[in-house]
Amino acid sequence: MTPLKTIEVSMFIAMNRFKIALGSEDEFVSIWKNRETFLETVPGFKEFHLLQGPTTEEYTLFASHSVWESRQAFEDWTKSESFRKAHANAGGSRKGIYLGPPQFEGFESVI
Repeated sequence: MTPLKTIEVSMFIAMNRFKIALGSEDEFVSIWKNRETFLETVPGFKEFHLLQGPTTEEYTLFASHSVWESRQAFEDWTKSESFRKAHANAGGSRKGIYLGPPQFEGFESVI
């Protein structure tokens, strides 16, 4: 078996999982499509994706997925004015679509 060839790249992936009330999926996606994230100006930010997962009898699972040059770049962003502005109206009057708070998961590349 040939060993996996890798390129040494430092990377951090930040994910938030959201349980969204059934029937509110389009509204949730619209919120993300229309919000100002300010990420394009943040040092160390690489890319963002909103992922839709399985639907259960209670909710549809979504995950926000952002890629950063490093954990430090992500942590610096969470303490920045850009972060405060991007999250100023998070949830807002649409709390009925969220079934609980988002669940954060962070991953550092190891190979």
